[in-house]
Amino acid sequence: MYRTYLALLAAAALAGCSKPEAKEEKKEGFRLSDTMMQQIVLDTVRLRPVQDELVLTGEIAADGDKTVKVYPLVGGVVEKLNVQLGDKVTKGQLLAVIKSGEIADVQNQTTTATSDLDIARKNLAVAEDMFKAGLNSERDLVLARAEVTKARGTVGKNVKQLSVYGVGKDGKYELRAPISGFITEKNATEHEQFNNSNVANLFTVSDLDDVWIMANVFESDISKVKVGYSADVTTLSYPDKHFRGKIDKVFNVLDPDSKVMKVRIRLENPGYLLKPEMYAQVRVVNIEGAKALTVPAKSVVFDKDRNFVMVFKDRTHVETRPVTISKTVGNYSYVTSGLKSGDIVIAKDQLLVYDELND
Repeated sequence: MYRTYLALLAAAALAGCSKPEAKEEKKEGFRLSDTMMQQIVLDTVRLRPVQDELVLTGEIAADGDKTVKVYPLVGGVVEKLNVQLGDKVTKGQLLAVIKSGEIADVQNQTTTATSDLDIARKNLAVAEDMFKAGLNSERDLVLARAEVTKARGTVGKNVKQLSVYGVGKDGKYELRAPISGFITEKNATEHEQFNNSNVANLFTVSDLDDVWIMANVFESDISKVKVGYSADVTTLSYPDKHFRGKIDKVFNVLDPDSKVMKVRIRLENPGYLLKPEMYAQVRVVNIEGAKALTVPAKSVVFDKDRNFVMVFKDRTHVETRPVTISKTVGNYSYVTSGLKSGDIVIAKDQLLVYDELND
């Protein structure tokens, strides 16, 4: 009985000394605010054809199919220049006036031939009158007619020659633009004297409505370029502007010195922004046969040497998902593990959500 009383007394003492247990504070669950819901952009994980990208360097060139070199047809002295390098010209516009001894010689021949034709016609008229009067033979009449035909042919030949030369009213040789475009080369100065047998082209006129990009392909990358592949072109002058075209020709030879092969991209040139000899960077994109899961490249968060995406289910269920990225081409990253088709990921302001969940 005494032992029982001591046990009860000890239990009561212990109960009096113990403190009430502190209740654990519940942590409020994660929830995207209304503001964040308006800011974020969602995108879906989906299968896309695998793209490959090759970066090339090159130069802008005038369209060779719309470029004409202008050669003088006669020798002489450049008396007047009407255009300068870079000027825009229209078809038939006067480029230069040339004083030529050859033109003067042809004009003298034309004058002489015209005089000979007048004399031959008068002789024919006399021969016809004498033949009618029985004062000469039919043979004399035939010879007179032949002289007229010969003189007429000489005059016609000289007139056509002057027409081909483009001789002006004052008898000087006029060099005119064969097409509309820009003067992209000028090899003439006023008072320059030249001989038409050894002179280079005085001008080059290029239509720059379209231009070519001549890009260099190293031997190891030849298999990655084909006619029809898309190309995205940027320049130093317009780094934020993208010009898009396609490879329309592959030159299947290597330069013996640089060991590169050329490919050609044809581009429209609105506003003539692209100019010959500009440096260009070309991104060639081709689509392979295989497909792979993709996410927007901007949705990927790189942290602690790993890649993550924020998988969204609803505003209270957002998961930080580690993923393996095989490569990124353009706006998309190709995922080999961590996601499945149809998953929803946050593609904008995902870093804010990542920081809030992983602090």
